[in-house]
Amino acid sequence: MKVLIADDHAVVRKGLIQIISELPGGVDVEEACCGKDVVQKTQKRLFDVVVLDISLPDRSGLDILKDLKSLNPKLPVLILSVHPEEQYAVRALRAGASGYLTKESAPEELLKALRMVVHGRKYISASLAEKLASLLDERADSPRHESLSDREYQILCLLAQGKTVSQIAGDLHLSPKTVSTYRVRVLLKMNMKSNAELTHYAFKHGLVD
Repeated sequence: MKVLIADDHAVVRKGLIQIISELPGGVDVEEACCGKDVVQKTQKRLFDVVVLDISLPDRSGLDILKDLKSLNPKLPVLILSVHPEEQYAVRALRAGASGYLTKESAPEELLKALRMVVHGRKYISASLAEKLASLLDERADSPRHESLSDREYQILCLLAQGKTVSQIAGDLHLSPKTVSTYRVRVLLKMNMKSNAELTHYAFKHGLVD
């Protein structure tokens, strides 16, 4: 099995390699530390699966996921993130991810997920399955944040964490003016007037820890 691990922390990558090496049949692992590296390596080599973090230094994992699915729609991508399922799992699956795991998951769950997605199946935890079922029930009255684009949603979460426009601009490699524009869009779509309202909403809906 040929696996590409994309995470900006070397210690995490080494730990994942150690876990994945337990898969039968031999595993050939490559590493990537940023979004640019992920795209370049998948263009040069055909992988059986990509294990992708959402928080990479140059680009959001969701943006990279869309690029990967555009380049190779059949490439299984398993999201492995520090963010809880409530924050990004549904968006990741909609963008084409084959599964979503948090970094708190047991090693056995990671191995199970890899085996499933490599064979063309989706990996969804029991808790995420419940979340998806509840979303189907709520379809007629979707939460306001569901109307946001991926970038707008990312800005919402960062604002709710108490980060300033300048800090967000630095984190996402955007200009402060661009972040301010996204903030205005988020407020308009959410029908809110302040960061305090956004923060209250985000905590109420489990979008931030």
